[in-house]
Amino acid sequence: MLVPAATAATKTKACLALDTGGVDDKSFNAASWAGAQAAKKANKNVSVSYLPAASPADFAPNVKKFVDQKCNVIIGVGFAISGAIIDSAKANPSIKYAIVDHDGLEANADFTKFTAIPNVKGLTFRTQESSFLAGYAAAAFSTTGIVATYGGAPYPTVTAFMDGFTQGVNYFNKAKKKNVKVLGWNRTTKNGEFVGDFANTSKALQISKNFEQQGADVILPVAGGLGGATAQNSMDGGKSVTIWVDTDGFVSASKYRSVLLTSVMKGLGESIQAVISEVNKGTYTNKAYSGTLANKGTRLAPFHDLKSAVPSSLAKEIAAIQKKIIAGSIKVD
Repeated sequence: MLVPAATAATKTKACLALDTGGVDDKSFNAASWAGAQAAKKANKNVSVSYLPAASPADFAPNVKKFVDQKCNVIIGVGFAISGAIIDSAKANPSIKYAIVDHDGLEANADFTKFTAIPNVKGLTFRTQESSFLAGYAAAAFSTTGIVATYGGAPYPTVTAFMDGFTQGVNYFNKAKKKNVKVLGWNRTTKNGEFVGDFANTSKALQISKNFEQQGADVILPVAGGLGGATAQNSMDGGKSVTIWVDTDGFVSASKYRSVLLTSVMKGLGESIQAVISEVNKGTYTNKAYSGTLANKGTRLAPFHDLKSAVPSSLAKEIAAIQKKIIAGSIKVD
């Protein structure tokens, strides 16, 4: 699906090459597309369009289609599409590009040298910071002393959530002298539980059930729309709650709100809106954007309907920890 073409009066034609999972994944793609739509709403001479990807094989062809359609700015949504974006940018220096979840740099063969590309802007997020807060919250909420996380694919932008989550649980254990266990990620080996993609609902569901069978009562799926399988399982079985990612699931995936403890949010829409606006105003640069707790480019959502079920002091504790992370007195790797 391609929506809609630019008119003759359009100055900036912004085009999003989506990751797999669909535009309505209630998470990564949906938030990115919402940002593009916001840019169009704020600027009358901006048009926006997107192309979905059924598999990674669609990435390069979709980017090529946008080049042929003479898009002014092409935004690749997701770490996996970075190769196609960088290749296209080098071949088309007059077009502006951005990559979500990638620093925009080109690495050499052995990843010892990284080169900036003049027309590629990286949009990155220190989600390990907000995931640290989510891990602390999960540990405080758990009654079994076991929490869990899994990813779609082992990308650094996925494992950042999982690692930050585990660090938050470890911090809780140290502060409270507890021994809450994390399933699905090992900080020492940097290995964890992965679906293998962002589309296999059956495997995501099975992973969630396996975690529950091992006693986990809080699960963080870092797998885009596959989080719905985990949340639905939480609703059906009543054995766990789910932590959403990328957007505030209480709003974007409201059917699951009764089992959503919180959400680890990324400013996906805001960063994409900003890039498109920069191109439209002629102020675009390749300086990378980094979303942090400090600039609210990543954050933890409220507890919403589960607020009454969490310890009364938890919100204040998390606020204090957040201040320490921002100040640098708590280091999140």
